[in-house]
Amino acid sequence: MWNLDGSLRTTLNGHQLEVYAVTFSPDGQTIASASRDKTVKLWNIDGSLRTTINAHDAEVYGVAFSPDGQTIASASRDKTVKLWKIDGTLISVLKGHQGPVRGVAFSPDGQTLASASEDNSLKLWTIKTLKTPVLQTTLNGHRAGVCGVVFSPDGQTIASASFDGTVKLWNRDGSLQNTLIGHNDQVYAVAFSPDGQTLASTSGDQTIKLWNRDGSLQNTLIGHDNEVWKVAFSPDGQTLVSASGDKTVRLWMLHNSLLTRLRVSADEVWGVAWSGDSRTIATASRDKTVKLWNPDGSLRSTLKGHTAEVSGVAFSPDGQTLASASWDRTIKLWNADGTLRTTLTDHQDLVYAVAFSPDSQMMVSASSDKTVKLWQLSPKNPPIVLKTLNGFDTEVWDVVLSPDGQTIAASSRGGIVKLWDVNGVLLATLEAHQGGVKTVAFSPDGQMLATGSEDQTVKLWKLQANQPPRLVHTLNSHDAEVLGIAFSPDGQTLASASQDGTVKLWDNQGVLLSTLNGHNGPVRKVAFSSDGQTLATASEDQSVILWNIPQVLDQDQLLHQGCAWVQNYLHNYPQMSQSDRSICDAFNLKND
Repeated sequence: MWNLDGSLRTTLNGHQLEVYAVTFSPDGQTIASASRDKTVKLWNIDGSLRTTINAHDAEVYGVAFSPDGQTIASASRDKTVKLWKIDGTLISVLKGHQGPVRGVAFSPDGQTLASASEDNSLKLWTIKTLKTPVLQTTLNGHRAGVCGVVFSPDGQTIASASFDGTVKLWNRDGSLQNTLIGHNDQVYAVAFSPDGQTLASTSGDQTIKLWNRDGSLQNTLIGHDNEVWKVAFSPDGQTLVSASGDKTVRLWMLHNSLLTRLRVSADEVWGVAWSGDSRTIATASRDKTVKLWNPDGSLRSTLKGHTAEVSGVAFSPDGQTLASASWDRTIKLWNADGTLRTTLTDHQDLVYAVAFSPDSQMMVSASSDKTVKLWQLSPKNPPIVLKTLNGFDTEVWDVVLSPDGQTIAASSRGGIVKLWDVNGVLLATLEAHQGGVKTVAFSPDGQMLATGSEDQTVKLWKLQANQPPRLVHTLNSHDAEVLGIAFSPDGQTLASASQDGTVKLWDNQGVLLSTLNGHNGPVRKVAFSSDGQTLATASEDQSVILWNIPQVLDQDQLLHQGCAWVQNYLHNYPQMSQSDRSICDAFNLKND
C-alpha cells in the first residue's frame, strides 16, 4: 500500500504465492486480494489480515466487490466464479465457462455480474437472487482468451480485453457495440474513467491507450519497459495508475494545464486550422478525413469525401466555410456544420494548400501542377477561377493572402517564393533559401513575410510599399527542414514547426523564446487561436497538441509547475541521488 506521494505505507504479507488481483471495497475500508495460492484474503485498511477464504481448487485470477460492499466475486483457473459473503461464507458457484476465468465485474446496480474467460467468451449473470444466479447471455466475438472486463459507470456498456489484441465494447443486452484496434500485442486489462467518457487499456506492447467513449483513440501513454498488466483511475479522474512487468507502478497526470493532446487518427496529421471565433479546430489527415474538434479536445465530427490524403485546411474569416486541399487533386468547401457544399476540380495535380482573403470573398490554392489559383467566392454562386498564376518550374507547396487581401505569396519546391497582386501582376521573386520552401506566412500587419525551408531555416523579410522585399533575419535553430510557420495575432511571436519534431517560438526580431518538445514525430503545421493564447501543432505522430502559450513562455511559472509536479518523486523515489532530491530547493527558496 502506497501513499499518493509515492511513499510506502505498508506491505501486506500472507499469501504463499503470486498475487494476481487486488481491489478496495466501495467504502475504502477493506482490501481483497486474489492469489495463485488458491485463496482470497480480506485485509483491513491498516494492513492487518481480517480473513482468508480458501476459495478455489486452482489459482484465483480476479476478485471484485459488489456495489454495496456485502458480496465478493472471485474468478479462477478452475473455470468457476464464486460469490462470497464479506465474512467468507460461500453463497453460490457459477459454472459454465469452458476455460479458466480471468476477470469478473459487478454492474453499478449490482444486478449483473460479468465474467471473462480464456474460452474466448464473456458471460453475463443475473444475480437478483445471490444463491441462484442465472446465466443471462454469453458474449462471443473475441478470437482468443478474454482476460479483463469492466462496466461503464452508467452500467450501459461493458468493455472487454483480450489476448487477440483488441478491446470490445458491448451493450448491456450483449450486442457488440464496437471493436477497438490499436494495440500491437495482447490486451490485459481495461478501466473506465469515473465520468465514463474515457476507457484505458493495457497491453503486452508496453503501452496504455486511452480511448474516447465512441471508440476513437485519444492518447497512447509510453513509459513502461515491459508488459503493462493493470490500470486504474483515481476517483476524481485526474490520475491514472498502471502496474507493469518492469516492476514499477506509474502514476500519470491526465490533465496538463500546459497542453491538451488530440489523438486525431491512426495516420499522420498534415494540417490544422482554427475558426475565427476559436471555437472549432479543423484537422487534415493522411487518412483522407477532415475532423472538427472542440477546444477541450473532444471530437465534434468527421468529414469524409476525399479519396486521398488531405494536405491542408483553412477556415474563412466569416466562419461560414471550411476549405480542404487534397492529393486527390480537389478542393472541397464545407459548410460550418460540416456538410459538403461543393468540390473544385480545376487543378491538374495534387493540391497542397488553401487560404482565404480577409473578407472571405476570395481563396487561393497551391498545387503540384505548378500553379496558384485565385478563386472568387459567393454565397449564391459556384466558385470561379479569377486567375491562374504561372511562373514556377516546380511544385507549389504553400500559398497565403496578405492581411489587406491585396498580395499573394507562394512558395515552391524549387526554393523560390513569388509575390503577386490580386490582379496577377508579379511583384517580386525571393531567392535566398538553399532548399525548397515548404511554408510561407504574412505578419498580421502585413509588414513582414516569413518563409520556412528544407534548408532548416526560417527567413524574415521586410515588406514596404514600392520597395523590393528585404531579408532582415535568418533563424537557424532547427535540425531538419521547416514544415510550417505562423505569426501570433499580435505579431509579436512566430511559431515554426519542423521535421526535427520540435516547435520553436521566436519574437519578431528572430530571438528564440522557447522550444516545445511534445511530439514524437515531425511537426507539419502550426496555427494560433484568434486570441493568441493557444497554439495548435499538427504532427506525423497522429496527434495535435494545443499549447497554453502564456504558460509556455513564462519560465518562472514553468519552473514552479515542474517542481510541484515532480517534488513527490524527488523526495520518495528510492534510487534518487541526494543532489537530485534537492534540485528544486534553491528555486523554491528564491521565490518564497
